[in-house]
Amino acid sequence: MPILGGPIHEPPRAIIFDIGRVIIHVDLARSFGTFGKHAGLSPDQVWKALVSDPHWADWQEGRMTPRNWHKHLSATFQLSLSFEEFCGSWNRVLDPVTILPESLFERLATRYRLALLSNTDPIHVAHIEATFPFVRHFPARVYSCRVGTCKPAPTIYYHALREVDASPEEALYIDDIRENAAAAASLGMTGFHFTSPGELLSEFSRLGLWA
Repeated sequence: MPILGGPIHEPPRAIIFDIGRVIIHVDLARSFGTFGKHAGLSPDQVWKALVSDPHWADWQEGRMTPRNWHKHLSATFQLSLSFEEFCGSWNRVLDPVTILPESLFERLATRYRLALLSNTDPIHVAHIEATFPFVRHFPARVYSCRVGTCKPAPTIYYHALREVDASPEEALYIDDIRENAAAAASLGMTGFHFTSPGELLSEFSRLGLWA
């Protein structure tokens, strides 16, 4: 079952969404082909190198500036991109065609307090907020690079709960990474492990969230 934690006994006060691979497609080949070209690495190998980089947590948690990240990766992958070119390439990993339609959030926003909760970086945050219309339906947006911690640390979930003024028991959290959904459930939230739009919408119907 995709639901983690106890069952929802009544409609939640708040619904909190992860972004990558839940709302926005993450397409490694769109971006990381450029990064790996000179180093002879595939997009998947670039991604593995990034998440194992000793500065990755600093980047995701806001302790490294975009220009320093550009400088660091330029040295790591032998890049000759200007800062502006680097940002453009970095953002191409975010597919402009979303997984979930904006109409879903427009509908949910009439009944629930909506929030975004994402492990992400300053370059992606600026791009998402400038490019994707769905963000307007989320008055609460919690980004790891702004709060200084990443999922699955409890602190970031509590930050999101404060933003939507809800107790853990009043919140539904949706994430494509099971560990992150389980971490939310361990705090008393209802965690949903996202695998497909169809499964999510079916679960919403089963729980009566459309009524």
